[in-house]
Amino acid sequence: MYFKQFYLGCLAHASYLIGSEAEAIVVDPQRDVDQYIDEAAAQNLRIKYIIETHLHADFISGHRELAARTGAEIIFGEKAGAAISHRAVKDGDELSVGGVTLRILETPGHTPESICILASENEKKAGEDVCVRRLLTGDTLFIGDVGRPDLAGGKGYTPQQMAAMMYDSLHEKILKLDDSVEVYPAHGAGSMCGKNLSTETSSTIGQQRKYNYALQPMTKEQFVAMMTTDLPEAPAYFSKDAEINRSGAEALDHLAKPQAMSPEEVREASQHGCVVLDVRPAAEFGAAHLPGSLNIGLGGQFASWAGSLIPMTAPIVIVADSEEQVDEAQIRLARVGLERVNGYLGGGVEAWRGAGFEIAEIPQISVAELNDLLKSKPELQLIDVRRPAEYTGGHAPKAISTPLAKFRETFPTLNLNPDFPSAIICAGGYRSSAATSIAQQFGFTNLLNVTGGTAAWIKAGYEVEIPATVNNR
Repeated sequence: MYFKQFYLGCLAHASYLIGSEAEAIVVDPQRDVDQYIDEAAAQNLRIKYIIETHLHADFISGHRELAARTGAEIIFGEKAGAAISHRAVKDGDELSVGGVTLRILETPGHTPESICILASENEKKAGEDVCVRRLLTGDTLFIGDVGRPDLAGGKGYTPQQMAAMMYDSLHEKILKLDDSVEVYPAHGAGSMCGKNLSTETSSTIGQQRKYNYALQPMTKEQFVAMMTTDLPEAPAYFSKDAEINRSGAEALDHLAKPQAMSPEEVREASQHGCVVLDVRPAAEFGAAHLPGSLNIGLGGQFASWAGSLIPMTAPIVIVADSEEQVDEAQIRLARVGLERVNGYLGGGVEAWRGAGFEIAEIPQISVAELNDLLKSKPELQLIDVRRPAEYTGGHAPKAISTPLAKFRETFPTLNLNPDFPSAIICAGGYRSSAATSIAQQFGFTNLLNVTGGTAAWIKAGYEVEIPATVNNR
């Protein structure tokens, strides 16, 4: 069995190519599909099937383009209601590629149509026939976690009903497999499709049975209560991406290459509703940027945060250090369905400065400087933009929780004083830079971005507060 995992860190997304005897399948492809075609050709494999474990909500799949370019058949679980030409499979159905047998397990819970794929093939090891089995679990079973029960695919069901389905799928299907079966999920740490995903991208049933908190002995009622408590709000783009995947997205070659725009053209566009998206690192953005621009750096989980913070229909102008960064940003935006890139600022920030236009700044401060400010400036307003579970795990003193995913909606409700200094902190300085750029749009000018974030704060040994509700559990 030829087996390869493709891991896309920007979306914490794993996809797979499995081949045998000149045939192959691709499972859960990302939108840009050249890598699967190139790898299959390099291994002398013909892509026969494209299998989707469910209607993905957090990224746009490339199944439509991949099928058009290879002639492969698209496979969905029969409950997906996919609008694109496909084969609908149900529990117990089997497919084959060469000597590999692919058995379908219906595993509703993350979504009603979720399936897992058990890939099996006999191989010679040490002179003996050994059956190698790999389970591709989609968003049903992650390493260290299981899929959320409240996302777009669960329309018509409550999270509690979906969680009950998940319990049955885990205990009646997945946990009945041998401990030696290898586990390969569709996502890793950083994905919003779970709550506690590991940084590991593969495991075994035995390891997950032993260490995964969601697979420990408990009643269905206990599992449902656990899985439906303290769920972070899903980004608005999730439901839109799931519907795009139902019928399949257009091929990427329909996107026009972004063209350079003058500072005057960018200023005009920004005054008429265009999102000016600065993709540079936080330090560069803080040193000099266009007033009103949004900072989401290419160095982090760019696509996920772009999908969360930018409306799907919004026109976008990119500010970057190079044309290569512009092209990379366009591809990453398209992976979550953001396709209206109108152009980019030719010459970057220096061209803007050269045109005589205003430059904005956001000072970057260390955790040591923050510690000093908390002592010397009692009026300092500290905003923590991590997710609620991160915040309750421990935060800097006086920090107010305002998660980045809803920052634009909740920040105005905090009734902060725009004349007082406001420091924004996250885990490492990436999300907080995005939040400071949004705060500037609300007229806050005395802003500070905390580099290193809460991780650096804790490492330095400074005081950490834990909410009383956590202490009293």
